[in-house]
Amino acid sequence: MADEKDPPTSEAPAPGTGPSAVGATPTRPPDTADAHPKGTAAGSTPPVPTPPMTAPTAPGGTQAAPAPRSNAASGVTDPAPTRPEGVSTAEPKVPAAAKAPAAAAPAAKPAPTPAAAPAAAPAAAKTAAPEEGVSRRGFLKWTTVGWVAFSAACTSGLVASTRFLFPNVLFEPPQSFKVGFPSEYSVGEVDTRWKDAFGVWVVRNSEGFYALIAVCTHLGCSPNWLAAENKFKCPCHGSGFYASGVNFEGPAPRPLERARIVLSDDGQILVDKSVKFQQEKGEWTKDESFLKV
Repeated sequence: MADEKDPPTSEAPAPGTGPSAVGATPTRPPDTADAHPKGTAAGSTPPVPTPPMTAPTAPGGTQAAPAPRSNAASGVTDPAPTRPEGVSTAEPKVPAAAKAPAAAAPAAKPAPTPAAAPAAAPAAAKTAAPEEGVSRRGFLKWTTVGWVAFSAACTSGLVASTRFLFPNVLFEPPQSFKVGFPSEYSVGEVDTRWKDAFGVWVVRNSEGFYALIAVCTHLGCSPNWLAAENKFKCPCHGSGFYASGVNFEGPAPRPLERARIVLSDDGQILVDKSVKFQQEKGEWTKDESFLKV
């Protein structure tokens, strides 16, 4: 059976009626008895031309495999022949610039319409309300802290005001005091019982009593009585004094000072530190600088 796409075998067209060249425009429609086979109607669609059977040449001089034959009218398609090894397809190369564009970025969400904004505002307000509010427990806690701080400030101010009403007073031992009866002392003894309480030494010799003030004449330190060495020794700068109070070593410039010493009405020895006698001034010869017994 002949292929429908093959051109019908007919006689050569008359001169002037057939195409003079390939691709020329026909001068009249092929609506004649000679152009249609017997039994067909004039004016029907002309047959579809068959694709060329010659395989095109691929780039590089390699012959491509022929494309499968197709009969559009009958719907019959010939299978493509097996492609030999090294033969490329007849499909044209697509340049890189002509490739499909990259996938477009996802479209941004449309902005909410003005009508939707008021609807979202109450929801946000309800969510933020618990955070901004103060619970009852938190209110009581901070109220208690505030009252405690206020009470502490008021107490401090009251104490400071009360302390301001009472001036600073330096409590010193009395300047005049009794040190016992003469019979309580031994001859040649330096009594140190009153040094810490009143800051004096009571000394008795063969003639009587005298009281030495326990203050170094160098810089005001308090010397100590060293019974083994029979002298007063200042621990600050090493000044030394005899039992009589006269200085003999160290930086002390003068002897120790004596305090007034007398007998009281009850027969006890009375010492008065408010009255002092200095040896370099010749005051040790006065009656109240020495108590005779």
